[in-house]
Amino acid sequence: MEILPYGERLKSERLRLGFSQDAFAALGGVRKQTQISYEQGKTLPDIGFMAAVSKIGVDVSYVIFGIPTADALSSDEQQVLQGFRQLDIIGKARVLGVIEGAAPAEAGRKNASHITVGGSIGQHIVGDIHGTLQGPVMGHKIEKK
Repeated sequence: MEILPYGERLKSERLRLGFSQDAFAALGGVRKQTQISYEQGKTLPDIGFMAAVSKIGVDVSYVIFGIPTADALSSDEQQVLQGFRQLDIIGKARVLGVIEGAAPAEAGRKNASHITVGGSIGQHIVGDIHGTLQGPVMGHKIEKK
């Protein structure tokens, strides 16, 4: 998992919560230009700003450290995470495939997904997977590059 710079993480939290830069800045007690500066990584938000936006649901741990806090997830996000953790390796591969397929394509992006399913001899798959994985793959890991 790539860790984004703090400004991009702050922006992703603002967008996740559905706020414009103006509205988000006002809730944090700053001006829009200051918010833009935060999101561009030019300046660091102060503790007062972070405390204020935490009250509207911003995951401060994620913005500062790049580590999401489960408490900051919405109830549907928590349900998805709990369900994902209970899946076997095949189920996890399917979910990751659905997410990759449902995500909006970035401009100029070709074949961006790369999934590796590894195991003992004869159970190694690299590349795009079309169809269903079958057979026992317990204890094998999926690596998304």
